[in-house]
Amino acid sequence: MTRAQIQFTDAQIQELRDLSAKTGRSIADLTRDAITMYLGRQGKPTPKILRERAREIAGQFSSGHSNVSAEHDRYIEEAFSE
Repeated sequence: MTRAQIQFTDAQIQELRDLSAKTGRSIADLTRDAITMYLGRQGKPTPKILRERAREIAGQFSSGHSNVSAEHDRYIEEAFSE
């Protein structure tokens, strides 16, 4: 590992200290996890954005299925699990 110096706002460090005490994990460990999550999301839409996009296009295209009104939950689940 490489050592780095990071400056936090007073509110950020207080929240990190509280979370550290609550979870028993070090602030460094919590910070590494947060950075890993942040970097993993770069360029990828969040689940919230994906849901919003799905709602925006709902009903605009023909699926070719005659049972969409009855099976819409299954079709949505299949679409998001790909």
